[in-house]
Parts: sequence; C-alpha cells; structure tokens
Amino acid sequence: MKILLSNDDGYLAPGIRVLFEALKQQIAFESLLMLAPDRNRSAASNSLTLLEPLRIQHHPDNLSDPNCRIYSVNGTPTDCVHLGINGALDFQPDIVLSGINDGANMGDDVLYSGTVAAATEGRFLGKPSIAISLCGNQHFDTAAHVLVTFLQNLPPINPDTIININVPDIPLSQLKGIKITRLGKRHCSEPVVKQQDPRGKPIYWIGPAGNAADAGEGTDFHAVEQGYASITPLKIDLSHYEMMDTLEKWAQNTP
Repeated sequence: MKILLSNDDGYLAPGIRVLFEALKQQIAFESLLMLAPDRNRSAASNSLTLLEPLRIQHHPDNLSDPNCRIYSVNGTPTDCVHLGINGALDFQPDIVLSGINDGANMGDDVLYSGTVAAATEGRFLGKPSIAISLCGNQHFDTAAHVLVTFLQNLPPINPDTIININVPDIPLSQLKGIKITRLGKRHCSEPVVKQQDPRGKPIYWIGPAGNAADAGEGTDFHAVEQGYASITPLKIDLSHYEMMDTLEKWAQNTP
C-alpha cells in the first residue's frame, strides 16, 4: 500500500506527526509520503491555488526510512493532495489519509474543513480517502489507534465515499468503542468579533462555530459526547433530488 498523508494544520502539527509515526510502526506499506501545507490552513475548505505558483519543499532531516518522505507545500490541503496524485512527485498513492486534525470536524464543519477537503480531493481523483480529527488537542495517540485499527481491518469503501472519523479527546483506555453515524447540525455561528487595529481602524474576526443543534442519538456529535469514536461515510452529491420534481413542474408551467 502506498499512502499519501496530508492535513490542514501544517506539516509540523502534532497530529500529523503522531499519525505519521503510528503508520510507520504499525501499518505494512510500500511507501509513506507526507505532503502537507507549510503552515496552518484550517478552514481552507476545497480551495485550490490558481493565481500563484506552488512550491514543494523536501524535509530530509526527518527521514529514518527511505520509503518515508516528508514534504511541505505553500498551498492549501487540496493543493497538496492534487499535487501528490497528479504528477508533481514520482508517486502514485493507493489511499489518501488526512489528519489528525486539531479539533473536531463534525456536522456542518465538513463544509469548511481543510482536513475533510484533502480527503475529498483524494476521492475526486479516484482514491479511497479518510479524514480523521481529534475533538481536542491532547490525546492524538487515541485517534491514531482508531485509524490504524480501521486500516488494519479496512472494509470495502464505495468509490464515491469519503470516510470522516472524529475521536473524543480522551485516553485510549477510556474510549468506549466506535459508532457509525450521520452528520449532526450546528446552530448558526456566533457573531463576528469586532476590534480595532493600532491605528484605530476596525478589524473583524470570524466568530466561533455554533453549538450543536442536531446532536441526537445516531449523530457524530452524540457518539463523541458519549465517549465513542464516530465514523461517518460522506457522499459529495449536493443535488436536492426531492426538489427536482417541484422545479420541473414549475418549469413546465413557466412561459
């Protein structure tokens, strides 16, 4: 198995480093390549860099195995996976992994998440793809264990599916197990935060995400809250099929 590993927190982030080491030690692979942003690109979603050149930087000092390589890119998570699959390097992965993200990617988060976007790009380019996030920033080893276990017993994954995993930020000994879930929903995000720069001009910060609105049993929010890792299969088809009949009737009656 040839593994392409990326994230949105950057190649130096603790989550991707813990996962990189766990994969090296516990997964049988032909090659393992980390190709991640050179800095934090959280909430970059599926953006591609089109108006400036992309540069790949090799980081050989971290190598102890010639089959494991680390690179950074001055771009987005989607850029990284796009370059990794479409010929920027002498490498063609069998699977794309994204994470471990510092913070949850549940419910509406998946629309903004660079972590999920990296996996989405892998799926768009024909590769099985998995995104994994820790709902906190402490117990990355717990999340790494969940993903390694999933890979060691990998179920059949439909080619149009992205696997989105969220793991509670607790010691592995306290993890209750795994739940297969659907996406929950959040309330609207909090208001923007208005401040002033040193010259007295207004500046704005995007407010924090809203609390969970749909967090009942069966959702990713509920599973994590109860101490389970959440595995949610995602399908990127935004067509609103139920609305098509209504619009078809409207179109037929519109002069």
